[in-house]
Amino acid sequence: MTNRLRALAHFIIATRESRLALWQAEHVKALLEQRGHQVSLLGMTTKGDQILDRSLSKVGGKGLFVKELETALEEGRADLAVHSLKDVPMDLPEGFTLACVMEREDPRDAFVSNKYATLADLPHGAVVGTSSLRRVVLLRAQRPDLKIEPLRGNLDTRLRKLDEGGYDAIVLAAAGLKRLGLPQRIRQFFEPTEMLPAAGQGALGIEVRSNRADVIAALAPLEHHATALCVAAERAVSRAMGGSCSMPLAAHAHFDGEYLQLTAAWGNPDAPAPLVQARSAEVVADVEQAAAVGTHVAARLRAGGAH
Repeated sequence: MTNRLRALAHFIIATRESRLALWQAEHVKALLEQRGHQVSLLGMTTKGDQILDRSLSKVGGKGLFVKELETALEEGRADLAVHSLKDVPMDLPEGFTLACVMEREDPRDAFVSNKYATLADLPHGAVVGTSSLRRVVLLRAQRPDLKIEPLRGNLDTRLRKLDEGGYDAIVLAAAGLKRLGLPQRIRQFFEPTEMLPAAGQGALGIEVRSNRADVIAALAPLEHHATALCVAAERAVSRAMGGSCSMPLAAHAHFDGEYLQLTAAWGNPDAPAPLVQARSAEVVADVEQAAAVGTHVAARLRAGGAH
């Protein structure tokens, strides 16, 4: 009887309506349908999608991308919400939980340009677009001569602005370009040693109401344990630093054998200064231990002058 009830389950996924967000929701939909569930999508426009003339750090942060979706979950109009994990605030509202972290796509940043093959090829004073304070400080650390301008909008909008000549180059997450079948737009991958990714970059997180045991059970097979441990460590760094989109902070973890290797970096967006960096390598067995590694690395950042 239990299996029959599971097979008849019908779930509604709340999703933003950008092409990338819909791809992510459709991906989760297909995986759940393969397991016998019926799934439909509830497309929504968030405040983060609507406000494009100001930086996120000035209008409310990353939570602007998830609030409407959480309201749909709370009101029962949807059962789960699929997010790019780097867009999810470090602390969820009471009654909500990240029920599932899926296997990570490429976590790297990508250099995209119609004129230049690499960051090093850009001429003095070239205009580079990015919406991320993290990318601003990391780009300045490599090329302080560049003119870095704000770039808001979904992935297609950012590419269009580049193609219209507003920028010499832009920097985007490689994962989004790959998921939408646009890897040919990538001219250069930034290795983590060159440009450390944001916490959770490339991973999908699925948010549900904490009391929805049925949805949590249905999502359990989609969990990727190694990715969950890595992003738990990364997000713990950001949480301990008070992280938001106004925080010029990077954190990236990966496994090297049995060791979880975590590296974090902080920069000052208002004044040229060397990056503050910290790292740790530990054997971890669960999310709590991984998060403890992140908290420890954040303490090292603060000891090094990050704030």
